[in-house]
Order: sequence, then structure tokens, then C-alpha cells
Amino acid sequence: MRLEILPVPGIGHVTEGDDLAALIGAAAPWLRDGDVLVVTSKIVSKAEGRLVDVPADGPDRQVARDEVLAAETVRVVATRGATQIVQTRHGFVMASAGIDASNVDKTRLVLLPEDPDASARALRAGLRERYGVDVAVIVSDTMGRPWRNGLTDVALGVAGMAAIRDHRGEVDPYGNELMLTQMAVVDELAGAGELIKGKCDQMPVAVIRGYLTGPLPDDGEGARVMVRDASMDLFSLGTAEARAAGFAAAATLPDQPGSTAPDPATVGRAIAAVAGVVAPGTVFTQVTDDAVRDGLATTVPGWPTEATALVLCSP
Repeated sequence: MRLEILPVPGIGHVTEGDDLAALIGAAAPWLRDGDVLVVTSKIVSKAEGRLVDVPADGPDRQVARDEVLAAETVRVVATRGATQIVQTRHGFVMASAGIDASNVDKTRLVLLPEDPDASARALRAGLRERYGVDVAVIVSDTMGRPWRNGLTDVALGVAGMAAIRDHRGEVDPYGNELMLTQMAVVDELAGAGELIKGKCDQMPVAVIRGYLTGPLPDDGEGARVMVRDASMDLFSLGTAEARAAGFAAAATLPDQPGSTAPDPATVGRAIAAVAGVVAPGTVFTQVTDDAVRDGLATTVPGWPTEATALVLCSP
């Protein structure tokens, strides 16, 4: 496979109501079927009018920004100083809900597109209808990553190709069956596009040529399939937030033993049910594993199936 990453200069300043398909088509009349168009979410948001007015500086600006952040946030994942990692309505976990103050007037903030997958579909359709070219479209934005310094672009929306390349069931050269490997190819392509787009070069669009032999006949499932369900997320809270949740759960427990002495056999079954996920000597644990919760409900009479905490003891 040979890939080319091509810049699309000449897009210019994008304002609310602009036709992105027309702007991109005019700047890149050389687009071909099968190209992958990587478009920064900021110009999508600007064209869609996803901007809010705020004071240019001073305390009032921070107050207004905090209000916008709260409106865009479903839950706070972690906080350190003024930085908040939150989950947006889209399901994305990112700093400040993706709200951006760069490359925009000082009296405005840019929000993420309302529906990035829909934005990608609309842009793809516009290019096909106006110019007769069938491309895939990725709407990208910049995110940080746990455990690693530095930022990279990822896909918020996609149309015309699969977001994930699933290798499960394939066999490697050593005869090992791949059981878990699913490659986030649209994130990789978004990052590749960022190599030539940059942050200060006014190059909001890149074209990746050579990856697709032909886009999907339809728009595909979009980037939404990449959002991991909270029940499967091993790191759904920051450290401080997880501790606070644990203390809050512990505070709901009775501070006195029940009127009936615990049954040693019941205690033994409860300890056995969580033995695989609790370190020796632990006296309090969050119960987040569905299998453990089901095991407790099965082996311990009266165990509430939705309980999220367990205090271990012996009679």
C-alpha cells in the first residue's frame, strides 16, 4: 500500500452558513473517487453556527466559559486545577468538552458539531452531488491520551468507510488466532491528516489517497461505534473521583452490625465470589464487574443486584 497525504490550501475563513462542499471542491478540483477527506471539526462547527459569544477577557469570560462547559457536559470524569476531563453528549471523553478558543475571534468560543457523523454524511453527499466525486469524509478533532504526553487528531465523525477494521478471527503468520484486535483506522487516518494540517497554518483539510480502493456503497455506521460503553470502561473516573465515589458508597452503609449475627457460610460465599477481583486483605471494594455482582446475587441471600460496594469481614 502506498499512501499520499495531500494538503488542500485556499479554503479561507469559514463563517456560519458557508457551503463546505463548495469551498472544498473549489480548492481541490483534483479530488478522486476513493480519496479520504480529513476535515477539522472547527470549520464544520463554524459553518454550522456552533459558536457562542463570551466576554473577551476578565472574570466574566471564565464564568461564561464555565457555563458553556456545563451545558456541553454529561458527566465530569476528572478534574485537576482548572482542567476538566468530561464526557460530552456525543459520548466523547475529552478536555473541556472540545470547546475551543483558538483560530476564532476573542469574543467567541467554538463548540463541537452537534452531530459529527451527520456532518460527515452531509459533506460527502454535497461533494458527490455537486462534483460527482465519491469520497470518504472524516471530521477530526484533537485529543489528549491517558498515559501519554502529546496530542493527536481523532475521528469525531465519519462517512463512506468503516471506522474500525476488525481483525478478530484472522490468523497471524505464527498460527495464532486474533481474538481482540480491532484497529481504529479512522483515528489513524485523522492523525495522518494532522501531519500536514497543523494548528497555525490555516490548512483545515487534508486528503489521504491510496488507503481505500473504493468507499462503502453507503455512509456506514459512523464514528459513533467507537464510543466505548461506560459499563466496559475500566477507567471511567479519575483517581480522585473514583475515591470520592467509593467513600460516598461507603457512607450509605450501616455503621452498626445488624440485629442478626452473620452466617459464616454466607460470608464465605461472598468472599469467594469476589476473590478473583479483590486483593487479599481488602475490606472494602467497589463491585463493578457484572459477573461478580451476579455471583453475589446468586450465592448471598438478599444481595441487591444493583449494589455497587461490598465490605468484607469475618464473623
